[in-house]
Amino acid sequence: MGFRCGIVGLPNVGKSTIFNGLTFARAEVAAYRFTTIEPNVGIVHVPDERLDQIANLIHPKKVIPTTLEFVDIAGLVKGASEGEGLGNQFLGHIRNVDAIAHIVRCFDNENVSHEYGSIDPRRDIEVVETELILGDLQVLEKRRTKVGRLAKVGGKKEAEALELYEEVWKVLNQEKKAIGLGYDGNKRAIFDDLCLLTAKPIFYVANVDEAQLKGNGHYVQEVRDFADGQGSRVVFICGDLESEIAQLDEKDRDAFRESLGLETSGFDQLIKVGYEILSLVTFFTTVSDELRAWTVVKGVRSPKAAGKIHSDMERGFIRAEVVSFADFIRCGSEHTARERGLLRSEGREYVVQDGDIIHFRFNV
Repeated sequence: MGFRCGIVGLPNVGKSTIFNGLTFARAEVAAYRFTTIEPNVGIVHVPDERLDQIANLIHPKKVIPTTLEFVDIAGLVKGASEGEGLGNQFLGHIRNVDAIAHIVRCFDNENVSHEYGSIDPRRDIEVVETELILGDLQVLEKRRTKVGRLAKVGGKKEAEALELYEEVWKVLNQEKKAIGLGYDGNKRAIFDDLCLLTAKPIFYVANVDEAQLKGNGHYVQEVRDFADGQGSRVVFICGDLESEIAQLDEKDRDAFRESLGLETSGFDQLIKVGYEILSLVTFFTTVSDELRAWTVVKGVRSPKAAGKIHSDMERGFIRAEVVSFADFIRCGSEHTARERGLLRSEGREYVVQDGDIIHFRFNV
């Protein structure tokens, strides 16, 4: 799995339409509130040209790309944290994702109703994000009550947790998100255990019409200005167009995009931004005629990367035989890379680099 991305936003902003276009799934789409009741989940392959280039050299019987999971949840409305609309249950679905793609409506269409009767991207963003903060405050209040009782009877761990909860509480009550809080060691573990919505990386997806695909227009500028103030990223997608392209045969999709002057798909943009905000890298393995891509967090060391494949490989790790993607392509084979001294033997401290082709040696 590459990463798990939750798709959120107000009702009727185009979440399910974009989900359809990105995952080639068929979530129900309609111009009224709460079409999505249960979350729609789509697991899709992450395109990577490097896989094709490696495959063209080694001709494996099987090529397995890494994957990305999209979760499309029901539209959030003002008061969702207190049960308004379809309530808290959908905030719970967001707690299980790695990052949040916040879909913001940036198009006019009198045939598609708006929750508040007008298009105002900044207002819409603030409504949803206020509900995320309020949802976190509810979680924190429950933890404070439970842990506070134990702290009073001398629980040291509980006292430490309660101290951290108070710090987070103050930040959230200032209408700030928890993602700005930096903790290390044991405090980080306590913080992560809260699974706060506002601690997750978030980026914004401006759902535009075809005229604004280049990121122009005043609606888009409002989203960009808000995101800049948050230190976040913005992706511009025409949900209707992406959904239409998804209906085409794969060979026709690139030609259609080219005719519209589009260099990449909205899907590719989402993957790129998602990987960047989560600091992810991809490495490759070639074992038993199988070429496979794996995704890990940047900075991970070789035993942990081996554990991504199987826990036994991490426990019994001996060494990693590594060649960079660029060197492998220049050499044309692992054998030639070894002869030229470009295939290296790395130990437990080696930090996996994006594009590494790795063979792990381990004891069973």
